[in-house]
Amino acid sequence: MLRALVRGVTVIVLGCAIAVAAFAYLVYGDRSHPAQRTNVIVRRGSTFDDIARKLAESGVIGNAFAFRALARLRHADVDVRAGAYAFAPHQSADAVLRALQSGGAQVAAWLTIPEGFTAAQIGARLQAEGLGSAEAFDRLAMHTSLVVDGARTANLEGFLFPSTYLIPLDASPAQVARELTDQFFKELPPDAKARAAALHVTVPQAVTVASLVEREAKADIDRPMIAAVIYNRLRLGMPLQVDATIEYALPEHKTELSFADLKIDSPYNTYLHLGLPPTPIANPGEPSLEAAFHPAETKALYYVYCGNGRHVFADTLAQHQRNVARCLH
Repeated sequence: MLRALVRGVTVIVLGCAIAVAAFAYLVYGDRSHPAQRTNVIVRRGSTFDDIARKLAESGVIGNAFAFRALARLRHADVDVRAGAYAFAPHQSADAVLRALQSGGAQVAAWLTIPEGFTAAQIGARLQAEGLGSAEAFDRLAMHTSLVVDGARTANLEGFLFPSTYLIPLDASPAQVARELTDQFFKELPPDAKARAAALHVTVPQAVTVASLVEREAKADIDRPMIAAVIYNRLRLGMPLQVDATIEYALPEHKTELSFADLKIDSPYNTYLHLGLPPTPIANPGEPSLEAAFHPAETKALYYVYCGNGRHVFADTLAQHQRNVARCLH
């Protein structure tokens, strides 16, 4: 009986020792993976289990279970930043985990640019994410032009498409700007040239309209109507009186404009100057671009925000004044 017990304990101890040795080999000794330099993209929202599975499928590690166990032992299964990683050949699982934790293997990071961001805000977001200097990006954006439908733009404002990008950590401002402007041309409506001509504007001017819509609208359903109001006013020679253009001209953003702000001496003051501002005032997303090139069919000349994300529209000043009284008081 005692001999059987001793044999059983010996088998258990031996089995544990073999398991520990096997685990140690898998995470510290095995250097057969990856066979060559391998790039892996970690998507935003990925769990550590997702990452381990991706690494195993890509051949970066040999055993996802052992890799997950090592990470949990170290409490390192929540420290991985989304992005792109490059792994040199023949690393242990331990080395792969350390590279993930430290970011030493990271070669690119995800960057999300919200719709309506200005070039200056994009630069600030880049700097906040460790992807370059805000000042350098803003300087490049304000001193670089594009040819859009045969017309040269004053700068890149309005043509830096808002989306989510995988940006190399060592990308220059010019490389970042090129990726964003390349995406803009992909997102531009295919009938942009014909639609702009039908609206009696150039494509860059229609993009300027889209930027006004982006900054003014809160609900997608209102965007074609706001675009139509802008075109109707342009056609009749009425001042646009778009508050967002004045906000763009101010050195700091203000949630409410004063009467003094409405008198600011700037070409972006659409209360004082007829026509569109000289450049877009933000970088519009796809719904605003679509609205600018395909505005609603309406005679409306006025709109006012009425709460719950919606605007109300009016054909006449008297109707507009009633809407203002109802919505703002």
